[in-house]
Amino acid sequence: MIDETRLVAGIELGGTKSIALVARGREIVEIARIPTAEPGPTLDALSAQLDAWQGAHGRVEAIGIGSFGPIGLDRGRADYGHITSTPKPGWANVDVVGHVARRFDVPIGFDTDVAGAALAEYHWGAGQGCDVVLYLTIGTGIGGGVVVHGAPVHGLVHPELGHLRVRRAPGDDFAGVCPFHGDCLEGLAAGPAIGARTGMAGADVGDDHPVWALVVDELAEAMAMLMLTLSPRRILIGGGVFQHRQPLLDRIRARTADLLGGYVAGVGVAELSGIIRAPGLGDKAGPLGAVALAYGA
Repeated sequence: MIDETRLVAGIELGGTKSIALVARGREIVEIARIPTAEPGPTLDALSAQLDAWQGAHGRVEAIGIGSFGPIGLDRGRADYGHITSTPKPGWANVDVVGHVARRFDVPIGFDTDVAGAALAEYHWGAGQGCDVVLYLTIGTGIGGGVVVHGAPVHGLVHPELGHLRVRRAPGDDFAGVCPFHGDCLEGLAAGPAIGARTGMAGADVGDDHPVWALVVDELAEAMAMLMLTLSPRRILIGGGVFQHRQPLLDRIRARTADLLGGYVAGVGVAELSGIIRAPGLGDKAGPLGAVALAYGA
């Protein structure tokens, strides 16, 4: 159980903006957002903000860091605590945990931002009471975190759900935009892929645009595969692409049911409406994910 009387801090590192906050449980005491610039100045600014808040609210007992990835999570390897092979300029091989640890002598929890969000949803959001929770964010990229019995899943690396390969619709020859894999899920269905397919900014693409038929099909392929491999009680879809597109979520559920073909007993469209859902914490899932990681440090 989380002792929500403890004051902890969180840092969420995002591709375009980063967040610092202090909290007690899901109660956010202070929060600040800054642009994600060069690594040193960005981490210095976030650390300075946490330090200033300690003067007002007292010493934090732990810090959680949820970061865009890929990241090193194996404590036996030299790259633990680092952002590793990211395509984000300047951020590859940055020692995030080391940088923060030099400023604060407290336990530090570290994981992907999406694993943190999944953990926050497990504790305080739409994943409460569920033994297996997936959180998928669809925005500039696609990332996914998996929590099983209250702990984020790690192994050789952390889950990279956005880079799954999915079956393509007949006649769809879009090459994809992922610099590593081309037409993986992220390369087909993230914001930049939708922009490349349509020539429009994602926000300007109407719900009736033909591109959504392809994106819905690709995301439903991923949903079906995740249902069959991880057997989740919840798949929570966040991120900017689907934030205000509830009808598309309904279409994903319907297509997922088609792809499952009745194989998972008792799971049809009605049941999938309770499994494939929007995050319960909304846009606070990421920041509160860093808080949840602090409590697990």
